[in-house]
Amino acid sequence: MSNLLRLLGGRLIALPFMALGVTFLVFFLMSFSQYDPAVAALGENSTPEALAAFRHEMGYDLPWWQQFFNYIVGLFHGDMGVYGVNKDSVAARVAQAFPVTLQLTFIGLIIAIVFAIVFGVLAALYRDTWVDQIIRVVSIIAIATPSFWLGVLLIYVLQIKMAWLPGSGDLVPFTQDPGAYLARMAMPSFALGLPVAGQLTRIIRTSMVEELDKDYVRTAIGAGVPKSVVVSRNVFRNALITPVTTLGMKIGYLMGGAIVIEVIFALPGMGTAMFDGINGNQPMLVQGVVLVVALAFIIINIIVDLLYVLINPRIRTV
Repeated sequence: MSNLLRLLGGRLIALPFMALGVTFLVFFLMSFSQYDPAVAALGENSTPEALAAFRHEMGYDLPWWQQFFNYIVGLFHGDMGVYGVNKDSVAARVAQAFPVTLQLTFIGLIIAIVFAIVFGVLAALYRDTWVDQIIRVVSIIAIATPSFWLGVLLIYVLQIKMAWLPGSGDLVPFTQDPGAYLARMAMPSFALGLPVAGQLTRIIRTSMVEELDKDYVRTAIGAGVPKSVVVSRNVFRNALITPVTTLGMKIGYLMGGAIVIEVIFALPGMGTAMFDGINGNQPMLVQGVVLVVALAFIIINIIVDLLYVLINPRIRTV
């Protein structure tokens, strides 16, 4: 319990400083943009007076450090700012987009975990056989396959050529039409999860092989305990400790990859929101999206760290 509290306390103390650092970095980089957000919002044919009034109203005519200070003050009051000529709420846009990104990340993670467990365990149990060799080659190919390239390939084959799955269109809620929802999310989720599945497969295989070579496994099997029981109750559980340590980074990779995949498959998530913000030179929208994604990544890593402490008996007994 003391280890859990110490870990949780350290992460919670670091959380606001990490969020402040990410916000400052994005704000600072966006200040170098050569595009005028007033022109992006009002159009190139707007009068200089209208552009000047818009800059003053939005605070774009202030020094970047003062804009940053005002933005931080607004965040403390729950205000993420507005963007565009209609002054749309950044918080409202993020609230609509973030669940889509979470759903895509979660489904991609489930696909990666299922594939990795099945093929990682098979490769370990049949190591150095043709089964192991095939799984290792396939996992290397999966790791080397970029998600965005795989997404484009899936659209070309499964949507354009075979017309099996939709690669664009509205995202119907799962509660409204589960079949249409899963069909819409199938290709982006698979494209997102396959590279991570290849990485986790190799990690699980290596961890399983190390556990299978330990003395307690040979002792249990020699005492007459069926190998299937030893593998399912002891080896597999102990072998999961190592993959869990990397799970936080993999989730962060999936969330970052989801932003690119959403643009390719026209999903209304954080990636599309960020793309719209960059295309329209809307710094408030870009900052809001990056801040929320960064905070989600940090919080997920805290949860994974706590999970690692809970399942690792060596840390629990310190």
